[in-house]
Amino acid sequence: MHQNKLKTKREQDEKVNGGKKGLVLGVANEHSIAWAISKRLAEEGAEIAFNYQNEKTASHVIPLFQSIDSPFYERMDLTDPNQVTEVLEKLKQQFNGELDFIVHAVAGGPHKGELSGKYMEVSLDGFVQSMVISVYSLTDIVKRTFKMMEGRNASILTLSYYGSEKVVKNYNVMGVAKAALESSVRYLAADLGEFSIRVNALSPGTVKTRAASGIGGFDSLYEYTSQHSPLKHNASLEEIANSSLFLLSNLSSGITGQTIYVDAGYSIIGNTHE
Repeated sequence: MHQNKLKTKREQDEKVNGGKKGLVLGVANEHSIAWAISKRLAEEGAEIAFNYQNEKTASHVIPLFQSIDSPFYERMDLTDPNQVTEVLEKLKQQFNGELDFIVHAVAGGPHKGELSGKYMEVSLDGFVQSMVISVYSLTDIVKRTFKMMEGRNASILTLSYYGSEKVVKNYNVMGVAKAALESSVRYLAADLGEFSIRVNALSPGTVKTRAASGIGGFDSLYEYTSQHSPLKHNASLEEIANSSLFLLSNLSSGITGQTIYVDAGYSIIGNTHE
């Protein structure tokens, strides 16, 4: 009997996200961290809904969504409250009012040139937009969807970066926004715990994405962190996706309000890129 129970448990764990329904926000192209996470979740049997920002990105991302048989993908600008309301109502109908996870991989807002030079040169508009897009968008989506996740041992995951904790050259206002995002994770985790909903942040190391290309001196930063991390490489998309799968599954049921680093250990080193 004991062996049969263990076998059943192993079989259940083989597909740790099988049958779960989730929403992934922020896939920009096939090189996005959000897409790597989505593919990993799909491999485990998750049913995933997506948004895309505008028609310009549609041609890049819709074929990706179709490749994993996504049942739902809609244009949704997270700064447009009416559009968000409309799309989430459609999502509620698609998933019969049930949602098991959210991946929030949304960041942006700085104006051209504000991710180089000095942080204090940031414009008011660039600062506000960085906070709205990178931070408030998570809070807004959670506020609108938590009833769909209530009592389902649901998990919410957002993406941060080491620049939230230490000064990273040229990261500037995005470092400030990521610090606010990590603080929001803690407050949201406190708010939602009673509803059996967990909220965590994953902090990948230096990864080559479209968003990262806007950071001044990024190639130099990428090489530096690769050479100086304890594992002597930057975390791969596969490693990041595997860690995300853990945080979005029931295997991490005791973890909430945390920022988990997946950066080949770089964040434990006492020096930063110069």
